[in-house]
Amino acid sequence: MSEGTSVVMESSENGTDLSQDDIGTIEGTPDNTILSRQTSVNLVPFIGQRFISQEAAYEFYCSFAKQCGFSIRRHRTRGKDGVGRGVTRRDFACHRGGYPQMKPSEDGKMQRNRKSSRCGCQAYMRIVKRADFEVPEWRVTGFSNIHNHELLKPQEVRLLPAYCTISPDDKIRICMFAKAGMSVRQMLRLLELEKGVKLGCLPFTEIDVRNLLQSFRNVDKDSDSIDLIAVCKKLKDENPNFKYDFKIDRHNRLEHIAWTYASSVQLYEAFGDAMVFDTTHRLDAYDMLLGIWLGVDNHGMTCFFGCVLLQDENMQSFSWALKTFLGFMKRKAPQTILTDHNMWLKEAISIEMPETKHAFCIWHIVAKFSDWFSVLLGSRYDDWKAEFYRLYNLESVEDFELGWREMVNKYGLNANKHIVSLFALRTVWALSFLRRYFFAGIMSTCQSESINAFIQRVLSAQSQLDRFVEQVAEIVDFNDRVGAKEKMQWKLQKMILKTGSPIESHAATLLSPYAFGKLQDELVLAPQYASLPVDEGCFQVRHHTQMDGGCKVIWAPCQGHISCSCHQFEFSGILCRHVLRVLSTNNCFHIPDQYLPTRWRGVNSSSTNPFQTATTREHSDKIQLLESMASTLITESIEMEERLDVACEQIAIALSRVKELSRSTHGMNEISYNCPSDSLILPEVEDADGIVRSFTIGHPHDSITLGKIKERRPKDGTEITRKRRNCSGPCCGHFGHDGSACSIMGDDDLHGDALGYL
Repeated sequence: MSEGTSVVMESSENGTDLSQDDIGTIEGTPDNTILSRQTSVNLVPFIGQRFISQEAAYEFYCSFAKQCGFSIRRHRTRGKDGVGRGVTRRDFACHRGGYPQMKPSEDGKMQRNRKSSRCGCQAYMRIVKRADFEVPEWRVTGFSNIHNHELLKPQEVRLLPAYCTISPDDKIRICMFAKAGMSVRQMLRLLELEKGVKLGCLPFTEIDVRNLLQSFRNVDKDSDSIDLIAVCKKLKDENPNFKYDFKIDRHNRLEHIAWTYASSVQLYEAFGDAMVFDTTHRLDAYDMLLGIWLGVDNHGMTCFFGCVLLQDENMQSFSWALKTFLGFMKRKAPQTILTDHNMWLKEAISIEMPETKHAFCIWHIVAKFSDWFSVLLGSRYDDWKAEFYRLYNLESVEDFELGWREMVNKYGLNANKHIVSLFALRTVWALSFLRRYFFAGIMSTCQSESINAFIQRVLSAQSQLDRFVEQVAEIVDFNDRVGAKEKMQWKLQKMILKTGSPIESHAATLLSPYAFGKLQDELVLAPQYASLPVDEGCFQVRHHTQMDGGCKVIWAPCQGHISCSCHQFEFSGILCRHVLRVLSTNNCFHIPDQYLPTRWRGVNSSSTNPFQTATTREHSDKIQLLESMASTLITESIEMEERLDVACEQIAIALSRVKELSRSTHGMNEISYNCPSDSLILPEVEDADGIVRSFTIGHPHDSITLGKIKERRPKDGTEITRKRRNCSGPCCGHFGHDGSACSIMGDDDLHGDALGYL
């Protein structure tokens, strides 16, 4: 074939020439055409080649095209199946043949100008139907393999849509994986292991699997939606505190649905001041946007507030979701809300939650930097990123804006659209603008990882849509039970005091272990700072290695007000090291009550089962009754040695019987311990130097009684002296006095170790 014109003609066996329509012709082929790579002679089509059917011809030409580096598509035909002689001619063309055409839509608007791979390539193969001796067959009457584009390499050509085929067996496997809740990437990896192929070498791609799952979803979309609504109605009938709402579109199909559990409403009431609304994931099997409302409780654990599925991602959908969520929570909006970098969501929050401070999660912004700046900045990208993080963590707004201008000028980014957009949105992502608002630590790396881990557990629960609500409930219930177990372990552990400061001892009795740990970290660092009086009630606090600068602390003891220019308390609810340094150097031994927020105190925050009915109060009453009986048992038993022996024996028997019971009996694994409201008893608190401080408080504002130095036993096990202890139970009706002065505990016949088993 020549580069200019390729004309192929064939005569029939009876000597008659073929018509011009049966002749393949290529005219005006450009000079820069690219000839296809040569393959096996047996696979190259030739004029006169015969096939028993057009499907056989298609498969042959498809195999030839795959070896050459392109794919084919069915092009022109002559005739129509079932009419007259049927189809008598078929053209197969290169997948890049022809040109894209703009088609008007139904409303008269033109389509979006999408990119197309078509470039007018004229490579083709034509087959014509002949019937010799009444036996039909198909013959090749025209063929050209001259392309005006580059051909693909073998590792590239397999990714063309024509060759990304999923076998029926693989479709069945993928459907089963989807019902098991696996993600698409997990499906592909498992299929690679089963088939023994290298990573990424399956005959189909992730997009093909998603399209297949989408087709499954379209088949059962309506029925699954009906089942999902029916499940929510059933849960509502079983537990009136379960809440849900949904929206039907104009085609009577499910558009949005949101729900929350009874335990989530209770948690939001206590810890809904700072909230995360994650909308970065979709349900693969149903291609619906998944939104999850989450928060952090007083023990620093992720708590679930609600869930929503949205068909579309736009401002109207987000507005519906936020309005529905507020309806669930009695119209109580959070103080702050953290979301991903989504402008539609930002606009919806400004409308539905005008009093709520909205912030963008910095991790979602930073994740885009590689695409935005890596090529633009080249080798300077890492230095610029380090400078950005420095600016992000600045405390002063003035320092941020000055540093931003210097950074933009240094790296020549004045006209960059992303830099312009980031600066315009600086009030919703830069910490210098956000420190005056309470975020409960949800911006920290640790909390971000915990929240993301919870979201991943929810995403793994993707099976049938109608099962999703119950699966999320199981995850929430599991998370609550794990949290309750950890909180109980914290109660039983000794809280180590590291500084010996009265402020630390005071905070240990009120704050949860999580919050106390955060405050303790600040207390440990506070002595490294110098507190310099500047004016009445004003102090300059800076690190001992600094000669100037630092933070400004304002303290008005009469009004009980104290604040710091770093705004850590406003941001996290935990006093900073600067304030603690001022308090300690000015002989303040207790933190003012308003600076030990209720949301960080050690109040039990464990929630009930999402499907648990009105048995919680009964369980709580039983627990309080058990505590009362245990207290009475101690009071009665310690009067005589015989009574004490009997009590020990009977308690051992009762404890053995309790341990023999199954944990799942009557849902007892869902019960969490609740301290009586009239007394808060803290276990022994041990200093790092071995000093034990035992606290017993009737009310958070009552005085605190410190114990004595913890005495050591000699190596031979002989007790040198009797331990002095404080009464921590209603032994004689008084709390916090010296055990030696107690009419009951001071009995000479009873040594301290006799109650060790309690």
